[in-house]
Amino acid sequence: MLIVFGMFFSSAPALADADNPYRISGNVQLDGEPLEGVRLTVDGPGGEQEVETDENGQWRVGVPERGEEYSVTLDETTLPEGIAVVDPEDDTPNVKEVTMGQGGRVTVNFFIGEGERNVTSFFDQFVQRIVQGVSFGLMLALAAVGLTLVYGTTGISNFAHGEMVTFGAIAGLFFVGPASLALPWWLGFPLAVVASAGLGLVLDMALWRPLRRRRVGVVQLMIVSIGLSLALRYIFQFFIGGGTLQLPNSTAPKIPLFGAVQMSVIDLASLLISISVIIAFALWLTRSRLGKATRAISDNPSLAAASGIDVDFVVRVVWTIAGGLAGLAGILYAYYRPGIKWDMGAQLLLLMFAAVILGGLGTAMGALVGALIVGILVEVSSLWIPADLKFASALVILIVILLFRPQGILGRRERIG
Repeated sequence: MLIVFGMFFSSAPALADADNPYRISGNVQLDGEPLEGVRLTVDGPGGEQEVETDENGQWRVGVPERGEEYSVTLDETTLPEGIAVVDPEDDTPNVKEVTMGQGGRVTVNFFIGEGERNVTSFFDQFVQRIVQGVSFGLMLALAAVGLTLVYGTTGISNFAHGEMVTFGAIAGLFFVGPASLALPWWLGFPLAVVASAGLGLVLDMALWRPLRRRRVGVVQLMIVSIGLSLALRYIFQFFIGGGTLQLPNSTAPKIPLFGAVQMSVIDLASLLISISVIIAFALWLTRSRLGKATRAISDNPSLAAASGIDVDFVVRVVWTIAGGLAGLAGILYAYYRPGIKWDMGAQLLLLMFAAVILGGLGTAMGALVGALIVGILVEVSSLWIPADLKFASALVILIVILLFRPQGILGRRERIG
């Protein structure tokens, strides 16, 4: 518990960056080659800002408001001699007007000179979205598995699970962020996962275990989890502000893999970590004595207790594992998004519940299958619908599937009455 509070109080000034939480970025290229040292001016809410392109022709500035218009002007005097931005259909081709949307990111590119336009086919886009969906689904599965384990062993629908995801990302920033401890990633991120597991353990010991001993009903426990979710969410906002914070190396360049599929080294590492952790967890759940006890409690807690299983100890382990998996998912999602916000876990909560219900309540493998389906649907659907609505597609599919299979894909029918 001291680690948790120490993390917040010591990192509060360093993590706050609410002045310019949103970002406008882009590239300046001449016939496909990056131009370095080109000056651009961004004007809008917050005042005028100047920025120059780096050696890769890239630039970025932070801006304070969403839903507002910004003007991006390229200073042609900083271009190579004899080069200008020319567009017969535009009198001022070096000036572009953009609106900062709800996503908090806008890209403005200036491609100068004659070159062949690279048009990505629908099939290539579809394949790329499938790969991204699998990556997102595996990341979502890390969080959803913990959520379904808690439900299976305790019957609690934990609405605060999203905040455990957020805590993992904030803990990661605290340990590896340049403005805080600045530990190497191979040390800082495992410590963040351990701190997240500690949060799960502390919450069980201080809150859930006393409530279980008082035999508080499932509905009351759910309401408590909603209150805990709101409390943690606004504690996070108090300490880190309302802006978007970045983990180190969050803008790593993309590497072409095959076709139109591109992933950064961090994306590939995230994919491998997710697969490795899920395989290790599956082996623990199916082969270890404690994992078998966990499945026994999920099937029938009373019978498991009568057979000599220490239910309280197993539940404590489940909360610890759920916290660690949620923390790891938060770190990976902060790179996928990219960025850390005080409500990032709450934005994933419905998708986690969708994955759990779709796969079958209380089944870990069902949560994995459901998360993969949700992740792929969310990414692929953005080919046809606006990106801001892509999360809704997974919920629509959830409703459709439950109409035909109410117990979920891997769930079992339960006899009522």
